[in-house]
Amino acid sequence: MIIGVPKEIKDHEYRVSVTPDGVRALLKAGHGVWVEASAGEGSGFPDEAYQRAGAQIAASKEEVFQKADLIVKVKEPQLSECRFFRPGQVLFTYLHLASSPELTRALLDARVTAIAYETTEDRHGTLPMLKPMSEIAGRMAVQIGARYLERLPGGRGVLLAGVPGVAPAKVVILGAGTVGSAATRIAVGMGAQVIVINLDVERLRYLDDLYQGRVVTLAANQADIDRAVETADLVIGAVLVPGARAPKLVSRAVVSRMAPGSVVVDVAVDQGGCFETTRPTTHSDPVYVADGVLHYCVPNMPGVVPRTATLALTNATLPFIVRLASEGVERAIRSDPGLAKGVNLMDGKVTCKGVADAHGVKFEPLT
Repeated sequence: MIIGVPKEIKDHEYRVSVTPDGVRALLKAGHGVWVEASAGEGSGFPDEAYQRAGAQIAASKEEVFQKADLIVKVKEPQLSECRFFRPGQVLFTYLHLASSPELTRALLDARVTAIAYETTEDRHGTLPMLKPMSEIAGRMAVQIGARYLERLPGGRGVLLAGVPGVAPAKVVILGAGTVGSAATRIAVGMGAQVIVINLDVERLRYLDDLYQGRVVTLAANQADIDRAVETADLVIGAVLVPGARAPKLVSRAVVSRMAPGSVVVDVAVDQGGCFETTRPTTHSDPVYVADGVLHYCVPNMPGVVPRTATLALTNATLPFIVRLASEGVERAIRSDPGLAKGVNLMDGKVTCKGVADAHGVKFEPLT
């Protein structure tokens, strides 16, 4: 099979979907790889490294799509790229279709098989390709929030750790999954007051044992969420419903009661966000103010630490890429129920319930 590696074009997205070492593994398995010129430069992998690994370098994005049976990306295709797809082609990437009706329609019209990293499961029922980027985003969320709490970018002028005689900042983390746990680790390490809110009490019990009283844990209910957010300096949205839109946990009214210059970092923005005031931003223009509160809502946060992110991502994706290429899509998804859960679209049909429900279209499960 021919695997295509296009250059990412989302704003300040420097990751690449396959490294030169990944190319070597794919060639060893008997496949060919076409890489768009300069696709890996942002992650520190020049074209020469891909050529030494055995890849063909394509002069244009269109050539990559023409040559490849399987397109492997990092982020969802931009609408300008959708015209390059052809029926029956396979796309393997982060998709987050529940928050993007336009992209969903474009890919349905193209009749591609679209397999999402974020809904593909391993044999343990976990999300192996979502986890490494969630770990990075969770760690970044706290350091980004700390920066925007400074006065220069418009924040309250609060030091996350405080100083002797002055209380540290209050950080509220909504969700205790991979993102929330990673954010908790950094926030505790930086000396903040940390409150973690989550539905699963067993997960909260784990964090309580781990941090030995340095974290306040609350079982999720709307009253406690509202009270915690209203008095927070920094709120991190870390809620995930795989394949579906994130629930709106924080209303505009609650945001309006936060202190002016407080900060929201909504990591769930790629699934629509968990604040009513959330709207997607970019690395070029990452922050806006709503009701006096700074909002950082960049969907591709790990894109600006591309070396770390690319290596972490390809550790997770490469075994799946090899399997898809070696077995073919139909055989691979029949033999692997976890991979089958990654199939969001196939032959003009929506095969992921979360996506179908988000857009009010018919759900047609794989047969």
